[in-house]
Amino acid sequence: MSQSDRGLRRLAAGTLLVAFQGTTAPEWVLRELEHGLGGVTLFGFNVADPGRLSELTAALRGAGEPVISLDEEGGDVTRLAYHVGSPYPGNAALGAVDDTELTRRVYRAIGSELAACGINLDMAPSADVNTEADNPVIGTRSFGADAALVSRHTVAAVQGLQSVNVAACVKHFPGHGATRVDSHLAIPVVDVSLDVLRERELAPFRAAIGAGARSVMTAHVAVPVVTGQTPATLSGAALTGLLRGELGYDGVVVTDALDMRAITRSVGLAGGAVLTLAAGADLLCLGPLPSYDDVQAIIAEIVAAVRDGRLDPARLEEAAARVAALRAWFGTPAPVAAEQNGVGLHAARRAVRLTGETEPLVEPLVIEVDTPPTIAVGDVPWGVGPWLPDAEIVRVEPGAADVPALLAKAANRSLVVVVKDAHRHRASQDLVSALVAARPDVTVIEMGLPVWRPGSAAYIATYGAARANAQAAVELLTA
Repeated sequence: MSQSDRGLRRLAAGTLLVAFQGTTAPEWVLRELEHGLGGVTLFGFNVADPGRLSELTAALRGAGEPVISLDEEGGDVTRLAYHVGSPYPGNAALGAVDDTELTRRVYRAIGSELAACGINLDMAPSADVNTEADNPVIGTRSFGADAALVSRHTVAAVQGLQSVNVAACVKHFPGHGATRVDSHLAIPVVDVSLDVLRERELAPFRAAIGAGARSVMTAHVAVPVVTGQTPATLSGAALTGLLRGELGYDGVVVTDALDMRAITRSVGLAGGAVLTLAAGADLLCLGPLPSYDDVQAIIAEIVAAVRDGRLDPARLEEAAARVAALRAWFGTPAPVAAEQNGVGLHAARRAVRLTGETEPLVEPLVIEVDTPPTIAVGDVPWGVGPWLPDAEIVRVEPGAADVPALLAKAANRSLVVVVKDAHRHRASQDLVSALVAARPDVTVIEMGLPVWRPGSAAYIATYGAARANAQAAVELLTA
């Protein structure tokens, strides 16, 4: 391979954030980092405990200068606490409190934990204005449905993370909050006018850019007035025209995972990589599915696209310069003590809401209504069991639950029903309604968005299913 070929391959590899299985770095990842690979994205399956994660990130840094990223939003979407649930409430809870200083403190604490583990880019916060209650992918990940509220808390989150030198990655541009389709599965459409887009979806991104956000993540969402039927991730009109031009952003643009079906089923993984680079992206998050063979094929396709004129080499050089500037901002990693100040539980306690009155618990039966996890969240544990050790906990599938048997089991006992986003699942609503009709003294705990409310004696809204949310709910229940 000639020197020019090696240089071009290095530029192509420098745009990629790869993933891998396991808690140690494979040899191919370390080898590619030596040859200019942009970095890695870590997932829950890469995280065993803080000590082993620190060893992993140290090994990665020993091989190159990687961007080391993961999704740590607090709340439902957590990677550091994937196996136990987050000690921090998510954005919906912070939006319900609406104290920007609290949001800043929570994100500073999250950032300090990430920095202590060697993470330098957090794919957070979600700046989506969640105007669609039936949104299958955003929900409690959003600060709320009001653009001004989302804007001020997005700024606070950016400031909190970046105060400890962890780069924020504000997502999902130009807005995923008004959708009813999960872009992991298909291409959602935000069909609004340019005026609505500017006033609602773009407002938090404009504010985050003003606050110095170091990176912005694209959404695989079509906005017909800007992108036609093309997802924003692949649209020059969105990334270069709107984000770079109109909003004046000159930081790093990171793609959402390219292994999502909105990309793979439309233009393919390697084809999507070329198109998003041409559109203006700088770092391509490949997601957890692509193998090393896929990574090599993507690099080869980027090189081929430069050779045959589909991709301007200057675009790769521009991306490399932006990523280099981000690395310079990271500076030399210094030991950071993670903040163990209880701010997560404090925030969850401020967010939780009780309607009605609870009664002292008598041999409580807790029915947790199972809710399928979204792809973004993954299989993170949730529920109140850890905080009610003396209760009997029953997890049921809503469509298959035996209501008479459950009621018989609950006879002469306190009954607590725990649900998650009941407004999105008719089977959950039907089950809860049947239980409330027979036992109006039941307490219902909603661990998603409190959109649908049954007529129970007491109703507790947590605005999220993190560990901190569950503890705050149980404290109210047992007060």
